[in-house]
Amino acid sequence: MNLLAAFDALLEEGSVAGAAARLHVTAPAMSRSLGRIRRTTGDQILVRTGRTMTPTPYAIAVREQVHELLHQVRGVLAPSRELDPATLERTFTLRWHDSLVALSGPALLAAVRAEAPGVRLRFVAESSVDTPELRRGEVDLEANANQPGAPDIRAEKVGESRLVIVVRQGHPLTRGGTVTADRYAAAEHVTVSRRGNLGNALDDALARLGLTRRVVASAPTEAAALQFARGSDLLVSVPEATTRSTVADLGLVVLPLPLELPLAPVYLSWHQRYDTDHAHAWLRGLARTALTLRGAS
Repeated sequence: MNLLAAFDALLEEGSVAGAAARLHVTAPAMSRSLGRIRRTTGDQILVRTGRTMTPTPYAIAVREQVHELLHQVRGVLAPSRELDPATLERTFTLRWHDSLVALSGPALLAAVRAEAPGVRLRFVAESSVDTPELRRGEVDLEANANQPGAPDIRAEKVGESRLVIVVRQGHPLTRGGTVTADRYAAAEHVTVSRRGNLGNALDDALARLGLTRRVVASAPTEAAALQFARGSDLLVSVPEATTRSTVADLGLVVLPLPLELPLAPVYLSWHQRYDTDHAHAWLRGLARTALTLRGAS
């Protein structure tokens, strides 16, 4: 079992140090495990190429099988008794988009406190780059608009919402009738991007109409972007659902977006190691309800 877990971690992380950190063991111990795996399989598994390690063809071929075997073993060894949330003592770490924390976090926290007073929730900010904490077990649940592509990450769409325009009261777009694509493009914009991107799918939609817009700033969070819009003639385009708990309090105005775009999705994501974890499944159910009821349009 330990060797299989080490094999899985090495294939996922692609390095001895990363696998050691994920399984909370020392790098020398993981190096010894890699040696045992090499002797058992007769394959190098990972070979150094410059500063990185590359999986061998054999390792690539068996990666999914190793994942599935480890998942089956954990399922067999997992306790089959029913979970009693009232007696549960555990801390869960959740990395959600900031607007979803504001929108659905209070409902989730209230539900958790009502059923499991011994459970604590740690909401942590999203990083500006993709990070492996979900795969390492350092983050239990993610919620945002991104559908993970990794085979070991489960994802479930729990909501979706159309995009709308948010502006200050008295903004020029609130006067003069219908907001057309031309009027929308002529305004000055602020984007929401944890990576600092100044462009997104809205620019592609405008380009199809022969239009361009002027983006003068990007904000790392939706809350910051709304503050920019509140104090200027900048407009921000965000999912309608995430504005419900903040727009009225900030004295902002919501206008329809004059572009044909797909609905903005909300995905709940977790690592497959938690599929048979009763406490994790219980939390996923509460999170799903909170996000579906408050995040969907």
